[in-house]
Amino acid sequence: MSLSPVEGVALAEIESSGEGPEEKGLVGRSPGQLVWSRLRRDRTALISGIVLALFIVAAVAAPLFQRLYGVSPSQQFGDLLDSTGMPLGYVGGVSGDHWFGLEPGLGRDIFIRMIYGIRTSLLIALGAALVTTAIGVVLGIVAGYLGGVVDSVIMWVTDVALAMPFLIFALAVVPTFSLRFYGPRDAVPTWFAVTTLIVVFAAFGWTGTARLVRGQVVSLREREFVEAARASGAGLGHMLFRQLLPNIWAPILVAFSLAVPSYVTGEAALSFLGVGLPESVPSFGRMIYRSIDYLQTDPAYVFFPGITIFALVLAFNLFGDALRDALDPKSSR
Repeated sequence: MSLSPVEGVALAEIESSGEGPEEKGLVGRSPGQLVWSRLRRDRTALISGIVLALFIVAAVAAPLFQRLYGVSPSQQFGDLLDSTGMPLGYVGGVSGDHWFGLEPGLGRDIFIRMIYGIRTSLLIALGAALVTTAIGVVLGIVAGYLGGVVDSVIMWVTDVALAMPFLIFALAVVPTFSLRFYGPRDAVPTWFAVTTLIVVFAAFGWTGTARLVRGQVVSLREREFVEAARASGAGLGHMLFRQLLPNIWAPILVAFSLAVPSYVTGEAALSFLGVGLPESVPSFGRMIYRSIDYLQTDPAYVFFPGITIFALVLAFNLFGDALRDALDPKSSR
């Protein structure tokens, strides 16, 4: 009898531990429980997971932070700037009222704008990752299972999308898309700018997941459990989403976890270049762009946003690597 990969994960975990079926209650534990057990034993996963949880809480509770902090992201404190527009005090105006200081020139609070910047980055990154993962999974599983002409067409479209330069496409499409619906002097709504970025990311980001899923499905479609389901008269939808999909969720989760930080940096890069979000929307890329002129006079302005986005991306990457190790029963970690 042939086991499906999901069943094989649980069996491999038991065998790799060197324990019998009765030891430590391993019998009956699902693959998800085994993955959770491996993650809890991984210090890197725990630390990066805690950091990510703090970022997510900060993003979700941004309005609560604003109420408790008593400052809005658009509020300006011109009276705390000198005649040249530089914040009064030390380290860019850091004080008990302004924890990370003030922006030179406009006098906006850096801390509360960073909290909303985390909210903006995670909203775009998670939204884009969900859309691209869904598209990639559907196209990849269909191409891998059906094969033939369908596989050739989908892979040809994938190759075309991979050949197109993302940055040049984004620089050309995002402003044009905004001007198509709004005039050059009209304020672009935040929801429209966010949706545009997600669409641009989705136009390119699905290709890696599609190729990954296709390769996994090609290796599974001739297995005995698939042949048995096909012989029993299972329909196409049942074969794709009830038989094959549950057995490839591990690489999909890893691909999703590693896609999020790439979209965080992608959004920051586009905002840095001035084609991402409007200036009024808090964004790490926009803050870092404005801080370039103050690298020598106010280094704290670039330090706080820079170290925050670095910690966010690093935590996602470390957690993604730890998740990949936890999902691999043959991993040595």
